[in-house]
Amino acid sequence: MSLQIRSGYLGSAIMFVVSLAIIFLSVYLTKKGTIKPKIRRLAGVDALDEAIGRATEMGRPVHFTVGLGGVGDVQVIAGLSILQYVARKCAEYGTRLLFTFAEPSVEPVARDIIRTAYTQAGKPEEYKPECVIWPSNRQFAYATGVMGLIMREKVAANLLLGYFAAESLILAEAGYRVGAIQIAGTTNSYQIPFFIAACDYTLISEELITAGAYVSKNPEQIGTIFGQDIIRVIGLILTIIGLILWLAGDKTFYTWLAT
Repeated sequence: MSLQIRSGYLGSAIMFVVSLAIIFLSVYLTKKGTIKPKIRRLAGVDALDEAIGRATEMGRPVHFTVGLGGVGDVQVIAGLSILQYVARKCAEYGTRLLFTFAEPSVEPVARDIIRTAYTQAGKPEEYKPECVIWPSNRQFAYATGVMGLIMREKVAANLLLGYFAAESLILAEAGYRVGAIQIAGTTNSYQIPFFIAACDYTLISEELITAGAYVSKNPEQIGTIFGQDIIRVIGLILTIIGLILWLAGDKTFYTWLAT
């Protein structure tokens, strides 16, 4: 029995295989040190030190949340990568850190990240398990709990980096009311305008994913981002070629891609 690829999917199947090969090769070469991709500076990420420093000077805590997502969400993974950096800085400066989440699967990962960060900073005894707070797994119960925490603790820095939905403006408004410096980031395009309006810095869409690699310097993450950029360039080139041939009256290339 011969294997047949469904009509209209041959071009997609080839691009899928090529894309996987490019990403695996990029990660391998980055880990090996053969290539050293550079990630451009992101204002929102550079402002993390400013936010933590401000909280330290004011003697008020830093609040960090990854929103509604679980550990399987790429936005939450990026947020947790940034959490490691923030937790280490808070440990070094002796600044209190409050971490909130909605999905229970985040808790063990977050506790381990924060505990490890304090150990790396040489202050394992200052890690407090109660700094990891689970308000609820219900969207607006979670939002209400986090809002109350922000208002009661009068946090000096409000970091909203992860998966957010309709509660985004509630959290950002709470931070604004207590005068916190706010850094937000999500790939949910329908929430980005609210963060831009209410926060000091916003990581827009894939900037959040890039930020995780930017602060962690993890070669796997950096290599993956580099590979994705190569795929985008290839996709753009193929689009331009197809458009030129289409305008010239030759539909062979377009037909090959579509079949």
